[in-house]
Amino acid sequence: MEISLLTWNLFHGRDAPPDRSLLTAGSRLLGRTERNATHVQVNRDLYPEFAALLRGASWDVALLQECPPRWTAPLARDCGAEAHRVLTSRNWFAPLTGWIAARNPDLIASWDGGCNAILARRAAGSVRARGSLLLRRWPERRAMAFTTLGCGLSVACLHLSQVETLARAELEAAARTAQRWSEGGPLVLGGDFNLRGRDDAFAQLADRTGIEGVTGPNEIDHLLTRGARVVRRRRWSPSERELSEDGLALRLSDHSPVELTIEMDG
Repeated sequence: MEISLLTWNLFHGRDAPPDRSLLTAGSRLLGRTERNATHVQVNRDLYPEFAALLRGASWDVALLQECPPRWTAPLARDCGAEAHRVLTSRNWFAPLTGWIAARNPDLIASWDGGCNAILARRAAGSVRARGSLLLRRWPERRAMAFTTLGCGLSVACLHLSQVETLARAELEAAARTAQRWSEGGPLVLGGDFNLRGRDDAFAQLADRTGIEGVTGPNEIDHLLTRGARVVRRRRWSPSERELSEDGLALRLSDHSPVELTIEMDG
């Protein structure tokens, strides 16, 4: 049985052109669209664009970070999936911040609030168990979303701290708990780790737990596995997360999705 997974940091539903000079004050304050010869930068609600890209992608389970909480239910519906989410940071003033973000996402940026979300399509089976683990309260709330699916796979979705020492401690706590909750079954631990694949924290984790499989030495988005055979692993190119806007490229998020296909018994 093959299961395909995808992890993607949604950048709070914003676009991220490769030419950072397009991120002007006029765009951020006034919502003005900026252009160069190849790309466009917009400041508007991009839910339809993100939903279309996710809906058309080939996955059975999607792990999303920096996902606006208000997007979780619509994304699940539009992608034909069941959702489990865990709130992360800066959600204190929702739904007011969500109202602002829908009108000027670049102005409010991460203050829209966020969550880690797991979407499971029918091929992966229904969500049999849900869990959440608070990894850190301060300086940014970090939490793990956990599910066990009908196919027998357990999935944990993370977005770890940007400070290396904090991220290492969070990874250890998350892996230890996910391993216990998975009860010896196949496990995928994925998301935005804010740790490069060359960090020895991953080698140490593999030695202790058998959870392994970084995307690459310079990548921070990973889908680690235990108890399943890896069939394919691939990071999208930046152009694969681009859509056409008035003949130019609109690049969604500042992260590229990472795909993983695993094979399980049964």
